[in-house]
Amino acid sequence: MNDALRDYVSGLETLARRLGLDYHPVDFERVPSSLMTEIAVYGLPVRMPHWSFGVRYIHQLVRQAMGHSRIFEVMFPGDPCHAYLMDGNTLAENTLVAAHVLGHADFARNNALFARFHEMAGGNIIEMAAAHARRIDRAIEEHGLARVEAVLDAALALESHVDVTRPLHREPYPTKAPEKKDRAPDAFRERFDRLPAAPAPERRAPPQRLPLPPHPEPDLLWFIAQYGPDLEQWERDVFLAVRAESLYFYPVFACQIMNEGWASYWHARLLREADFLPQDLYVSAIKAHSDVVRPFAADEQVALAVNPYHLGFTLWERIVEREGLAHARRVCREEDDFGFIRNYLDREIAEKLDLFAWEEKADGEIRVKSRDLAAVREAILAPKYNYGAPRVAVVELKLDGTLVLEHDAKTDGRGLDQARARTVLKYVQRIWRRPVRLVTVDGRGQKLELEA
Repeated sequence: MNDALRDYVSGLETLARRLGLDYHPVDFERVPSSLMTEIAVYGLPVRMPHWSFGVRYIHQLVRQAMGHSRIFEVMFPGDPCHAYLMDGNTLAENTLVAAHVLGHADFARNNALFARFHEMAGGNIIEMAAAHARRIDRAIEEHGLARVEAVLDAALALESHVDVTRPLHREPYPTKAPEKKDRAPDAFRERFDRLPAAPAPERRAPPQRLPLPPHPEPDLLWFIAQYGPDLEQWERDVFLAVRAESLYFYPVFACQIMNEGWASYWHARLLREADFLPQDLYVSAIKAHSDVVRPFAADEQVALAVNPYHLGFTLWERIVEREGLAHARRVCREEDDFGFIRNYLDREIAEKLDLFAWEEKADGEIRVKSRDLAAVREAILAPKYNYGAPRVAVVELKLDGTLVLEHDAKTDGRGLDQARARTVLKYVQRIWRRPVRLVTVDGRGQKLELEA
């Protein structure tokens, strides 16, 4: 960072501590736009190599060229946190971004969901991801790019299919039912056993082998890594590495509206109270703030998706104004986006922000479906269920090794793209090396089985 930005960041950190923000140290680094785009697309500064990230990179470049996406910063929670600022940003923009990052760092340290995953995975995701990348590089050297890429094809195709309610390190299922324990002796049983012609002691049946899995298992990455019949250890390690990184990203995904809103609330407040900032820089930074939290799409068109910065900022301002900062901090600590939206998005704010649920008709026409508050809340939250992926679970591992998956079509709320599903099944079958079957429904709701 240049001297001016370094001084402003130092002043903002002192002010943030004085206002009660509590966060792990933040390492700031300015990087060129090409590296910033790469970090944003890969999700981490160093990550396992795979062709799908290249596709995402090209998509991001197209969006940027069309003016639909601009990256101001990328921040990784941890101890320490790592924040990357774009060297093409103005001094005012990077000052605002630094204040925004401090809000993110406070949220990440104090939110219960972030804290849970931080405790499971350790405090430094960048080091963990770099270790994964090194192991995969060694696997490529030893086994060849084609074999390793086939494993990554399957693992990354399933990266959303993890069970976020279970720990990072899981024990395998017990293979046998527990034996029945002998009943504690009592006086009546002893007298009964001494009666003439007492029945012979009951012969114990051998322990019963339990079905695998004993219940539907939604953590596909873990199950394949644990029970893949022919997987080599390095292949299992790849699946577990993808799973670990997917679990790390879950709090960011599940708390996006809260997190971006909290960071926006604090960057606005920090800038407002930072009397050491020059007036012209403050004005430019506030202009950038207005661009970040605006409610509408380009050229003030109606947006079909909420801006998480705008919605979160609006809700946090309301909470602090009506309930006080202490209450806001409790909400920050205890909630994720599901509780945040259901408890604090009320009819007044929904009408003020002109929120609605919409639908696309068969001919491509888009129309307002409902302005009912419950419908609006659920429309905002719908993409957040199960990482935005269809609910699919392992329901049976047959004796011949066939892996049976089932799509929970009744409660899923979203359809299954059959073409994509067939592609994913092919990826998985190449690694499972036995038949893989997926039970779902077709467009008419009739049972449909796909197999690879």
